[in-house]
Amino acid sequence: MTDRAVRRRRQALFLLFFLPGIALSSWVTRTPDVRDQLGLSTGQMGLVLFGLSVGSMIGILCSGRFVSRFGTRPVIALGTLLIIVGTAVIGAGSAVPSASLVAVGLCLFGAGMGGGEVAVNVDGADVERITGTAVLPTLHGCFSLGTVIGGSAGMAATAAEVPVSWHLAVVALVATGILVHAMHAVPAGIGISTAPSTPPSGPGPARRTGPQVWKDRKLLLIGAIVLAMALAEGAANDWLPLLMVDGHGLDAAMGSLVYVGFAAAMTLGRFSGTYFLGRFGRAAVVRASAVSGAVGLLLVIFSDNALVAATAVLFWGLGASLGFPVALSAAGDSGPDQTARVSLVAIIGYVAFLVGPPALGFLGDHYGLRSAMVVVLVFVASAILIAPAADTRGRATTATDVPHPTPPSANPAGQPREDRS
Repeated sequence: MTDRAVRRRRQALFLLFFLPGIALSSWVTRTPDVRDQLGLSTGQMGLVLFGLSVGSMIGILCSGRFVSRFGTRPVIALGTLLIIVGTAVIGAGSAVPSASLVAVGLCLFGAGMGGGEVAVNVDGADVERITGTAVLPTLHGCFSLGTVIGGSAGMAATAAEVPVSWHLAVVALVATGILVHAMHAVPAGIGISTAPSTPPSGPGPARRTGPQVWKDRKLLLIGAIVLAMALAEGAANDWLPLLMVDGHGLDAAMGSLVYVGFAAAMTLGRFSGTYFLGRFGRAAVVRASAVSGAVGLLLVIFSDNALVAATAVLFWGLGASLGFPVALSAAGDSGPDQTARVSLVAIIGYVAFLVGPPALGFLGDHYGLRSAMVVVLVFVASAILIAPAADTRGRATTATDVPHPTPPSANPAGQPREDRS
């Protein structure tokens, strides 16, 4: 690809990360209103959110196979379209009102997030390899920027008492325009598996010779990091406004404002991540992120002062900001078959991101949302101990089936520059 084509592709990926951020935060900031319109308890809201879990699992389980067979482009297009349709259906369900229709909308939304976002991450990892620079943190920063903008608009809509259905209909319309514009710059054929399928020579049963990534212990540790940090992000995205309303006595508008602060902290952490990665390396950044997230969660859970809890959300957001994208970068250069490795770790992350929060809802119904967040705290604290797994320097040089060669302008060692120390 020419430099101009790579720039256009990177800009398109910025938009394709930005779009789900807007859609997700638009839904999240209206969850108190939707719950009240549907007349649901916290546990019943967890059942509605189970639609998100079902959809996300369908998308997640299909994404890796679809990307390997068809490439990232059609999977990104279909996934993003499902996010848009799901957003519109959620709005319609809140207007009826119908908890079942909202659950269907969340199912469609989850399928789009689970499938499309895995494909976008695979495409982003390929751009990272081509350019030789850390791209994924900035791309995920665009997702967080989308959550800030969408959350701010949602907060304003909540304060102005704009109907949820009207609000989400506008979001779906804007997202459609972004999708149509961005897809022109995404090339076809990226991510299609090139691993050989011929049987090996010598005795024994025929089998695929592609790498069995599930057996890579270090890759599974990277997946554990993603599990913890994505759960921290997903828990905030689904429950933070309600956590501040029910757990700390804030009104709905102030709960949305705290969520916007979380999203802003995520955005700051991701856009500044490239600098810190280049200076300190992946392992140190992941460890510092986990410490920050654990401190923030600790204060939100155990402090009875609403101001302290709201301020601590900023530490929670900064801590959750880099774990996911940094771990995906580490997975991409941890060995052969980049697509399989990034897909596996992304799948683990999106399982935590989309499936974990509904489970927290059931715990919250029995013990309160603040107590339920102790589970998230335990996972984030564990990431402090396994942070060294994110340092995969030198492992990518063993890769034999990366579909495109690194251009001369990239880092001669073939490694993202963030690993230089």
